[in-house]
Amino acid sequence: MTLEETRSDALRLQRQLPGSSHGRVLQLLVAEPDQSRADLARATGFTKATVSALVLDMIEDGLVVETRRRAVDRPGRPAVELNFDWSAWRILAIDLSPAEGFTGAVLDLAGGVHHRIAGFGGPVKGGDAVQAAIDLAHQLSDMVDVGILGVGVSAPGTVDADGVVLESHNLRWSQVPLRDVMLRELQLPVCVENDANLVALAEYALSPEPTDLMAVKLGYGVGGGIVANGQLIHGSRFTAGEIGHIASGDDADAPCVCGRVGCLEATLSLPRLHMRLSGARDAEERAGILDAAGRMLGNALAPVVGALGIEALILTGVNEAIAAPLLAAAREAMRPRLTDDAWKSLDMRVDAMGGDIVLRGALSLVTSGVLGLRVANDRI
Repeated sequence: MTLEETRSDALRLQRQLPGSSHGRVLQLLVAEPDQSRADLARATGFTKATVSALVLDMIEDGLVVETRRRAVDRPGRPAVELNFDWSAWRILAIDLSPAEGFTGAVLDLAGGVHHRIAGFGGPVKGGDAVQAAIDLAHQLSDMVDVGILGVGVSAPGTVDADGVVLESHNLRWSQVPLRDVMLRELQLPVCVENDANLVALAEYALSPEPTDLMAVKLGYGVGGGIVANGQLIHGSRFTAGEIGHIASGDDADAPCVCGRVGCLEATLSLPRLHMRLSGARDAEERAGILDAAGRMLGNALAPVVGALGIEALILTGVNEAIAAPLLAAAREAMRPRLTDDAWKSLDMRVDAMGGDIVLRGALSLVTSGVLGLRVANDRI
């Protein structure tokens, strides 16, 4: 099958699967593997003939595979077990938030990373950043020799439901229709989401049980993604969780890229934070910088945690040496601003997957947007 054919198939699946009978059967196989056609007919209420036709379509599309025949202790033809095919397709995951250059990877549907590119394009902005994102996607697609299901893009800033980056101060973007631009160039399904929101999606999928959580991502800027009652919270203006340009309430007066002073981002964005740490004269001054930054973060987050009943705060984008003192200081700053129960029960931690957490979020975005699936926790 040619790349053009797989592109056409991926766009067709995006139109066909979410919310359809095919999608319903596929979700059942993802949630509970090793089901037969008869099992699926009972679970869905569809006739066996209907299920057989749906399964045949999805086998031809490389989404379902027959695995083994069940052992039987009575006469008759044994049932054939079916499974979702985690290896037949790839997705392209692209993270536009690293300050040193964009990151991209080729993943299978189970989350395995097959190829990776880091630091692509260097620090680019404006139209050059759009072109760099397209070029990175082309380079990744050239590495793939099976079908490409779609492209998941993590963008810093405010992103609407149509994949338009409404505002990204650090990339110098305003009203950039990134999804449509990349769709036109790549002829593949493209899903675009805010970077912190993708971290929140991935963390929620990895949680052993449903949890109201907030992911805080440090990168070019400072962003937050919130999942409550199993739903990613966007807000009517798609700004929910955008904490980077909220004044911290501290005495900080550092100028921000947005033109104001005192924003969290002016102190806690990685370029600013690393610049200050590199200028520290000794370990004591370095510790003081991290303590002050962590307290600023805690002061800003306490009202969000208290108002929304957040159960877990996950910090991502920084290594453990920086994250640990930041979280410790943030937790201490939050103590007098929360009830005792809320403070004691709050789970504050660093994400478990490092830089790959955004890529895993991009995977969830594509499987949801193209196949209509929520991938099982233990798969990503």
